[in-house]
Amino acid sequence: MGKALIIGAGGVASVVVHKCCQNPDVFEEICIASRTVEKCDALKEKLGGGRTKIQTAQLDADNTDMVIDLIRSFQPDVVINVALPYQDLTIMDACLETGVHYVDTANYEPPDTPKFEYSWQWAYKERFEKAGITALLGSGFDPGVTGVFTAYAQKHYFDEIHTIDIVDANAGDHGYPFATNFNPEINIREITAKGRYFENGKWIETEPLSEKKVYDLPEIGPKNIYLLYHEELESLAVNIKGVKKIRFWMTFSDNYLNHLNVLQNVGMTSIEPIDYEGQQIIPLQFLKAILPDPASLGPRTKGKTNIGCIIQGVKDGKPKTYYVYNVCDHEECYAEVGSQAISYTTGVPAMIGAMLIIKGIWKKPGVYNVEEFDPDPFMEALNKHGLPWQESFTPTLLD
Repeated sequence: MGKALIIGAGGVASVVVHKCCQNPDVFEEICIASRTVEKCDALKEKLGGGRTKIQTAQLDADNTDMVIDLIRSFQPDVVINVALPYQDLTIMDACLETGVHYVDTANYEPPDTPKFEYSWQWAYKERFEKAGITALLGSGFDPGVTGVFTAYAQKHYFDEIHTIDIVDANAGDHGYPFATNFNPEINIREITAKGRYFENGKWIETEPLSEKKVYDLPEIGPKNIYLLYHEELESLAVNIKGVKKIRFWMTFSDNYLNHLNVLQNVGMTSIEPIDYEGQQIIPLQFLKAILPDPASLGPRTKGKTNIGCIIQGVKDGKPKTYYVYNVCDHEECYAEVGSQAISYTTGVPAMIGAMLIIKGIWKKPGVYNVEEFDPDPFMEALNKHGLPWQESFTPTLLD
């Protein structure tokens, strides 16, 4: 049994808290910490009374000293960071100072530029090794489960993997004219940035959303998918030896893209500060403030997600294809934990990553991405904790 400090109180954090409380044999005690302690208290009020003990705390995760003080007070075995990716490094610094394991769901990015890469966090590898603690990076779904899917394919089905296409499809409908399914600021920064994919040892850059295909997904049907850059491409290009091509695709409705284009055209997606009536504001942060909170979308969202990996390679000298994926139902997620499927598919793997560290199964000093560990216990846990996966050996390929 162990203790987890959960930093964040949004939609994903709510799922993590629910899932920790569903596993009291692993999570004896948790502390939920956020800048807005009222959100933490609301989760405690909803879920308290079970075998998992719950504490709450007010925390500014940008302040390393505050994080250090809270860790020393609560003494967790692991910190689960489901705050903003801007805060990854301050929390990692606190874990180093206190000798506590670390888990997150998204790579660090600086607030003033949309630069998505693992270089800042990978630079901590030697310090975590010397401290004898584990930092598990990207233990969400994508990044996260998609890396585990790839490692599982490599271990069981391929001698060489040559091509990986990650497809993230959300066929859910929340009824709003425009809303994002996770943090609007992070979501829009990712989508409006230039695309990139890995091919033959090089990174090839594309204009935002300039490459589109139609793909027929199980239980969802044909959807428009668009080429984006996503951080797991970087780690998979390093950790899946011999891979020749890796791409990431995501679905967007025409309605979503039309609204996004208008917002871009009028400057509302800018991250450059502007002067408004004597105050400095960042348009994208203002837009975030007026858009629906993703945590509020649960009761409104209908439909399903389908996220998976289409993999091509060689086994015993012969070409082989493989498609491994999860289908998640928004309404079933809400009935279980009060959140829509986007939060659910991120929160469940975060809990699993922390659970594997507490149990000592994925505990190794240093900084690691999920695909660097044995995938089998994680794949088993996905089936057990709400994200069952399916596989096909005759998938339709994207090229």
